[in-house]
Amino acid sequence: MDLSARIDAAIHAAIRQGQAAPSPGKLASALHYSVTPGGARIRPTLLLSVAKACGDENPALADAAACALELIHCASLVHDDLPCFDDADLRRGKPSVHRAFGEPLAILAGDSLIVMAFEVLARAAPHDPLRAAGLIGLLAGRTGMPNGICAGQGWESEAVVDLSAYHRAKTAALFIAATQMGALAAGQDAEPWEELGARIGEAFQVADDLRDALLDEETLGKPVGQDDLHGRPNAVSEFGIDGAIARMRDILAGAISSIPRCPGEARLAKLVTAQAEALTPLKWRADQARVPGE
Repeated sequence: MDLSARIDAAIHAAIRQGQAAPSPGKLASALHYSVTPGGARIRPTLLLSVAKACGDENPALADAAACALELIHCASLVHDDLPCFDDADLRRGKPSVHRAFGEPLAILAGDSLIVMAFEVLARAAPHDPLRAAGLIGLLAGRTGMPNGICAGQGWESEAVVDLSAYHRAKTAALFIAATQMGALAAGQDAEPWEELGARIGEAFQVADDLRDALLDEETLGKPVGQDDLHGRPNAVSEFGIDGAIARMRDILAGAISSIPRCPGEARLAKLVTAQAEALTPLKWRADQARVPGE
């Protein structure tokens, strides 16, 4: 089974359990709506790729970790779109959850997905109780305060923002969780994998800042210009377009060189490179630089 199939199977199984009768039908529907369509599933794909690079000798535990991580990510999107934050009408090319189901159900759906993530890991504990406990700790640490995505959202309420710390918490946190959880699920020490996750996450945030500034709503599948609209710190405003692209390239070069020694090191480096190319609006940059008529 390929990685996408493993991820989708685990997520749909978790959602089905969350929809088991008797349960409130609208909230059950909102859970499914929140995780579909799946988008690129970048974080769980990275997690399973690291697990495979490290031997993937406990795939059931790795699948649970990938599912839990993606559920947390989807929950964060539901909450990010709420009127108290981004007030976004679109997400992944369709109405955001609060537009489709209303604010109360959107809040409950996001909360339910967070709880479901840790339930998935708890149910996987029989595969290896010590590793499962470690996975729960890693995911919790990158979800809450002071180093998780909640902290990242909190930075947006500060008068003075440390851009690096903001990016590390808001975006890099779940990428760090991905690399560390993938290694731990495969029985490896999680600590050496932190730098890779941090670098990928920082590069992803810079790429996201570029997409927000350069792409249109139809292409992006969600509202654009949100950084300027909400006065959020971002790489484009700090470094300019050329500077942001250069920064992202430097970060990704460092990411590849930071991959710890493992049997699948070369394959993992190719994945990081491919993901970077898919996320970066470099084609837009090349098109703009091309002389008309060439």
